[in-house]
Amino acid sequence: MRYYSTRDRSLRMDSAEAIKMGLSRDGGLLTPEAIPQIDRAFLESLAGECYQTRAAKIMGLYLTDYTEEELLTFAENAYGPDKFDTEAVAPVRTVDENTHCLELWHGPTSAFKDMALQMLPQLLSAALRKTGEDKTACILVATSGDTGKAAMEGFADVPQTKIMVFYPKDGVSKVQEAQMVTQEGENVGVCAVAGNFDDAQAGVKRIFSDPATRETLAGRGYFLSSANSINWGRILPQVVYYISAYCDLVRDGRLVMGDPVNFCVPTGNFGDILAAYYAKRMGLPVGKLICASNCNDVLTDFLRTGVYDRNRPFHTTMSPSMDILVSSNLERLLFDLSGENDAEVRGYMEALAKDGKYAVSGAIKAALKEQFWGGFCDEAGTAAAIAGYYKKHGYLIDTHTAVAAGVMEQYRRETGDETVTVFVSTASPYKFCNHVLTAIGETPAGDGVELLDQLNSVTGVPVPRRLAALRGKARRFDRTCEKPGMDEVVLDFLR
Repeated sequence: MRYYSTRDRSLRMDSAEAIKMGLSRDGGLLTPEAIPQIDRAFLESLAGECYQTRAAKIMGLYLTDYTEEELLTFAENAYGPDKFDTEAVAPVRTVDENTHCLELWHGPTSAFKDMALQMLPQLLSAALRKTGEDKTACILVATSGDTGKAAMEGFADVPQTKIMVFYPKDGVSKVQEAQMVTQEGENVGVCAVAGNFDDAQAGVKRIFSDPATRETLAGRGYFLSSANSINWGRILPQVVYYISAYCDLVRDGRLVMGDPVNFCVPTGNFGDILAAYYAKRMGLPVGKLICASNCNDVLTDFLRTGVYDRNRPFHTTMSPSMDILVSSNLERLLFDLSGENDAEVRGYMEALAKDGKYAVSGAIKAALKEQFWGGFCDEAGTAAAIAGYYKKHGYLIDTHTAVAAGVMEQYRRETGDETVTVFVSTASPYKFCNHVLTAIGETPAGDGVELLDQLNSVTGVPVPRRLAALRGKARRFDRTCEKPGMDEVVLDFLR
């Protein structure tokens, strides 16, 4: 399988090279030249398998320069009991006959990013061997809260790699920040950026596309790569859990093989729901893809109007990992829906950079309406969803999962669609203790990791062991920079 850029189809490479590079040098996103197709027999063969085997078989359809044996070893390493607190890895919890929740936060950092970022370092390390790379990969990450910690956890002390994470100052939860600034590992670095996630992400993209910086780093023995969802090695492991969830529902008698299922996904950067779209394109019986946003509702407006316009107020919310106005992975969807028209996609991205907005063609607009439904949940609705699920179902969910739950109910009210629906849970409620406590009628007695004990005392829900280990852990990183100074931080880090 070859991969090419969404902005220039003439740039082609094998999957190992695509994973190593992360982002195409023209600024485009590397995308497979074809979408492998799966059928009923393939799904039936996976229904009785463990998550690790499912991952190896699904990823092998795309990573043809990796062996199935390699991928199975990587999956066993990534999703084993020393990393995940449940044998199921990504369990599906039944809420009622037509409603299920896909829990993606049972990994080492209690967020869905672990599902890909426990796999990516192994894919990248293998890619360095396969391509004969002698330089050290520097992984640059912009995070809205969860990616940074998950990436550092995955890459900590991995040979031939270093990782630098940028996060928006005052734009992540206290627990998220504590996870990042206490990260262990000799090859990791963390820096806060004065601004929001979009500022951090734009700064990372600028560094990637700067030939002078790349040349300087090459002279020092480094090359840049990415652990953000712009890297195909991040998207592909996420495709796995949608197919796995379907297999679990069939195995447990919740679905009949071939019946459709809807997925409702809370997303800001569009990567998580894009993975569901690819699963559908592969042949998974998926009905509607419900895109759930918070008050930063740029995706809701886009899916309803065909106009992407980031020129709007930026809101800091209780679901900070979705506080994003520039959704990078939308570019891959546009590439697919345009018939892989790189010139068309390039035009959209140039308009976004120049004017902060673009309007898609009538054909893409129609395809969006057929495949997706977009909605958003404000702060009051998010809190109400947390309270409602706790009181009605005894189910404690975090703020991002609550956005999905709220938007799913909006969709059902507006459309009357009674298709079995899976909403996606992307983080443990313990990562956002203050907001969860407030939503269920408690007064937070503090603002940081001390709230772990309070939420546990009130609800009896166990604290994930690695979050519990944050208590009293020493802070290692204190640096803050302005967006124009991110280049200097990287160059200092890689001296």
